[in-house]
Amino acid sequence: MDFVAQQLLTGLSIGSILLLIALGLAIIYGTMGVINLAHGEFVMLGAYAAWALQSFAGIGLLPSLPLIFIIVAAFGWGIERLVIRHLYRRPLDTILATWGIGVMLQQIVRLLAGGELRYVQLPPSLSRPVTIFGQEIASFRVFIFFGVAALFALTWLLINRTSQGMRLRAVVQDPAIASCFGINADRVYAVTFAYGAGLAGLAGALVAPLKSVSPEMGTTYVVDAFMVVVVGGVQSLFGAVVSAALLGEASGVLGFLSNDTVAKAAVLLAVVVLIRFRPQGLFAARGRA
Repeated sequence: MDFVAQQLLTGLSIGSILLLIALGLAIIYGTMGVINLAHGEFVMLGAYAAWALQSFAGIGLLPSLPLIFIIVAAFGWGIERLVIRHLYRRPLDTILATWGIGVMLQQIVRLLAGGELRYVQLPPSLSRPVTIFGQEIASFRVFIFFGVAALFALTWLLINRTSQGMRLRAVVQDPAIASCFGINADRVYAVTFAYGAGLAGLAGALVAPLKSVSPEMGTTYVVDAFMVVVVGGVQSLFGAVVSAALLGEASGVLGFLSNDTVAKAAVLLAVVVLIRFRPQGLFAARGRA
């Protein structure tokens, strides 16, 4: 039972981090259809923002989270207005453009902050372990788990229970009909992209105390985020939750039995096999015939 409890908690911890990173991409890719290869760099910007606010402004991690969301969301809004808005329904051009944006962001950060590793200090109130099911786990990871649950609930409510979400769903289904009802598709897309970028920034800030901060840190995260979104079903937020939990548990068990490198390779292989036989993911979006 101790082994089961330990692996369950480890898997939930990994899964919550995967969902945290993938939630912003689920909004941008799942609802807007934009293949944003710069998503990992948005995560990286959030991590560097947390480091800069802590190092130069003396603002701790928890108080800086709203500010980090606003900063990265504003940056995402600018990217959408300057570049992405001209590339809708041109997926290959979007892939190339967002890849280029990601490379440029890495080099800009390297020039401004240097290439050495940076570290973000854990909040003192969340630095002690807690005991759950007889197993000790870092209280900061528990905070991430509940924080991700709250962000997911907020995102679901925004999409399904607000006028902005209704406009987004209308634009996604039929932009021409939506415009006939006075919905400004450009504004809806810009706000949605900014919100997804802001979520990515929060992910970077919350992951920063657990991982070292570097200009290349987003490269790994974007792969993990796409795996979660694609496996769960591109347009399903609930599918992203299930996918993150499954991938997290699989990574935890395989990492315990072998090592993290073998676990990551095995999970990636399993994802490739799943996509081969079920390309729509675990939870396919339903539409009217």
